[in-house]
Amino acid sequence: MLLAGLTGGIASGKSTVSQMLARLGAQIIDADVIARQVVAPGLEAWKGIVNVFGEDILQPDGYIDRKMLGQMVFNDIALRRQLENIIHPFVREKIASDTKRVASESPNALIIQDIPLLLENDLNRGLDEVIVVYIPEALQLQRLMARDGLAQKQALARIRSQMPLKKKRRMATVIIDNSGKLHNTLLQVRNVYRLLSNKAKCGQ
Repeated sequence: MLLAGLTGGIASGKSTVSQMLARLGAQIIDADVIARQVVAPGLEAWKGIVNVFGEDILQPDGYIDRKMLGQMVFNDIALRRQLENIIHPFVREKIASDTKRVASESPNALIIQDIPLLLENDLNRGLDEVIVVYIPEALQLQRLMARDGLAQKQALARIRSQMPLKKKRRMATVIIDNSGKLHNTLLQVRNVYRLLSNKAKCGQ
């Protein structure tokens, strides 16, 4: 088995790389998917969020309005920390249990924890590899503005709210440069998958 973390920045293409790795055969444990699962109506994290933010944050079906919640915490560091303190323990617990389950079912698996805030929250400890999807900030800004229809100031604020990709790049053991054409990214992903899969089978 080999355990790797996958991260990047907003509009860097991390999700695209994650999907490529999954199609090649990697076992993906997606923190964003888990974060949605743990706040399902009635669960403890859901109760904690409703207690702090009120029932106005709920949609008619009882699920949390993620867009509204994101807007509420984006410019309020204290509120954002509160939200993270509610959700993150449950997310980390589920990531750990899912990783343990996959490892027991597939001893030679390449397991990739897809976590946006992997490095910000020091979740890279204990990993065999850290994969960072990298693009230059100017291209990141351009892609984010086009993708989300944001003005430059808004897009830049979202980028700057995260750890810079240049810093993440220095903390990586594997870098996938997604600044070119998709085919070039796929070639890199295939090479990374081949390398890490071989390590997983050999027990490193």
